Amino acid sequence: MREIVLDTETTGLDPLQGHRLVEVGCIELLNRIPTGATFHSYLNPEREVPAEAVAIHGLATEFLKDKPLFADIADDFLSFIGDAPLVIHNAGFDHGFLIAELKRVERPPIARDRLVDTLLLARRKHPAGPNRLDDLCARYGIDNSRRSKHGALLDAEILAEVYLELIGARQAQLGLAESGVRRGNTRDGIAVRCERDVALAVRVSAADREAHRKFVSTLGANALWRDYLTDDA
Repeated sequence: MREIVLDTETTGLDPLQGHRLVEVGCIELLNRIPTGATFHSYLNPEREVPAEAVAIHGLATEFLKDKPLFADIADDFLSFIGDAPLVIHNAGFDHGFLIAELKRVERPPIARDRLVDTLLLARRKHPAGPNRLDDLCARYGIDNSRRSKHGALLDAEILAEVYLELIGARQAQLGLAESGVRRGNTRDGIAVRCERDVALAVRVSAADREAHRKFVSTLGANALWRDYLTDDA
């Protein structure tokens, strides 16, 4: 299953009052595992960025004036998200801005039923709150020390970790880390192998090994198990 974790930064709080996107960042998840594929762009909002917005994300008008317009990146953005569910914290906010920007460039809107709102998930799981992104990082022990200011791609990366905690997918992975392995018999030549950060302690005793050898010896000279016996088996 493919999902996209998404975050935006804006010039203000209400697209109906002319506020615009200034940054969009996306992280791809495949079967709840980050693939490393991302989409990120700063955007020229074609208006001044108020000081109170700059204080939040640090993206001033001067920095953004030579960045692409949303119209310039719309097709690439839509191609990246495809028809995948969109995982967003306080999804209604980002969705409203995306709808407004897509309408300006005459692209179809993103359906609300594609949204997975992690704020709602957090409120259901932790009804006493608090459930801001920083609060959830503290609750789950997620390192957000790089987050001195809001940033769409960084926040999407952090949100991906929070999302996995909220739905229990991190526990289901049993702490396994993803690594790419080349295989010739897969369609694209790449398979995914999971490895533990720390190898499990050996729990087979010398007595267990000897008992296994004795059992294999009862299976006959041509027993397949004999092919797998080694000096330390």
